[in-house]
Amino acid sequence: MLNHDESLDLVFRALGDRTRRALVERLVRGPASVSELAAPLPMSLAAVVQHLQVLETAGIVRSEKVGRVRTCRIVPEVLRAGEHWLGHQRTEWESKLDRLGDFLEPGDSEGTSS
Repeated sequence: MLNHDESLDLVFRALGDRTRRALVERLVRGPASVSELAAPLPMSLAAVVQHLQVLETAGIVRSEKVGRVRTCRIVPEVLRAGEHWLGHQRTEWESKLDRLGDFLEPGDSEGTSS
């Protein structure tokens, strides 16, 4: 199993592509066959399969084949790990910006008169 940092690298690398994000957005609504996922995209079925393979390698998507139909579904836990990391970063930066705001606010200065 990959360590946490490597897993996050794979997730963010996979989500760095517009087409893969579109596939994830579609799969969040529910499972879909590869052909259903490919239908609205301006590329070949083979290209869509390559994008899905990247998402599967990252653990974001799982697929299973029944007969001739491969159905894909999202793996929410993997997306939650990325969401958790982003949330932690956001909290850190908000805290730093709050401290900067406090520092920059005009306060009572010594030697000034009202």
